[in-house]
Amino acid sequence: MNTGNVWLVGAGPGDAGLITVKGLHCIQSADVIVHDRLVNPELIAQVPEHCEIINVGKEHDYHPIPQEEINQILVKHALAGKQVVRLKGGDPYVFGRGGEEAEVLVQHGIQFEIVPGISSSIGGLAYAGIPVTHRDYASGFHVVTGHTAQGNEQQNWKVLAQLEGTLIILMGMTRLAEICQQLILHGKSPATPAAVIMYASHPKQDRAIGTLKTLAAKVEEKNLHAPALIVIGEVVNLSAMLSFTPASLIFSEISSKLENVTDGARP
Repeated sequence: MNTGNVWLVGAGPGDAGLITVKGLHCIQSADVIVHDRLVNPELIAQVPEHCEIINVGKEHDYHPIPQEEINQILVKHALAGKQVVRLKGGDPYVFGRGGEEAEVLVQHGIQFEIVPGISSSIGGLAYAGIPVTHRDYASGFHVVTGHTAQGNEQQNWKVLAQLEGTLIILMGMTRLAEICQQLILHGKSPATPAAVIMYASHPKQDRAIGTLKTLAAKVEEKNLHAPALIVIGEVVNLSAMLSFTPASLIFSEISSKLENVTDGARP
């Protein structure tokens, strides 16, 4: 049997121009694209005409296609000899379940490759003027999820409250008020700078800046919601100074500029 290959590709935090050259080549060479909800449509538009496009996107508490079924979709098409791209927002291995999917591929003897992407926990914050590290404010950073695999267990907020540097929380918007309260309860100053960045790096990006004490109210006032990043630490104070407006880019122009670089290469 002529077994195909699977590329687990990180699409970056939202701006289509942040895809890697290798990631773009995978998309343009695919027989099947299996993509998440937040992948920029401009990237999907780059697939070949013959490519089958499968949307397996999830929302909070709404998973129309369970992870086990996604795994089987990848296996089925690879075993049929197809070149399969599993296109994920951010990076496949940063809370993207890429490790789980790669394990399944190994179990079925399917060749795979990881194509890293820019994680929203870094690139998304950069688009909001927030560097995750800064020599004057944060010598390190920590990225955690707002919930565990079971979805109802708590992070160890006592430990997280004692950490130095920048704390970045993904998938935590439904528990924002509780997260802020727990960090304060376990020793973080209520005056610690904090922010929420919604749709980071997208044209409709929005944010709320405050402190652990005020952030939940500011988010409610602005009606911000998932998908969003929560960031806590002194680097948040740099947001007003370091914010920028990205140049308006049409992805087809980016693709054409990359054409000479990527011509003839195949993943």
